Amino acid sequence: MLSGSCLCNGIQYEIDGDLGQAMICHCGKCRKSNGSAFAVNAAIKVDEFRLLKGQALVGEFESTPGVFRTFCKNCGSPLYSRRPSMPDIYRLRIGTLDTDVQVKPVAHIFMGSKASWDEAHDDIPQYDERP
Repeated sequence: MLSGSCLCNGIQYEIDGDLGQAMICHCGKCRKSNGSAFAVNAAIKVDEFRLLKGQALVGEFESTPGVFRTFCKNCGSPLYSRRPSMPDIYRLRIGTLDTDVQVKPVAHIFMGSKASWDEAHDDIPQYDERP
């Protein structure tokens, strides 16, 4: 069982399952939504995700047609993204996890649109877009 929350702790969730492969996304939308150089995301199964607290605080923004970014309306923490075209999967922002997990990202994606000041200093594969 994994648990997580937003910055203000108004939203709390559990995941009764495993994280999928984690990827470090450097696209402009992840930079903007996280206020950082990248976001680290892992796929989770929708039916294994349970909101424990804060349903009224959950907001969504359609950042690209068919891509909805979910966040806390109170503190702004990004939680996950979802696509109606992939109804069984959320892409969890793993920085919101409270459970300590041992995750090694498998790839840097959208390096072709990374910030000019951003550099990757590890040996995991890098892709200009999503592989």
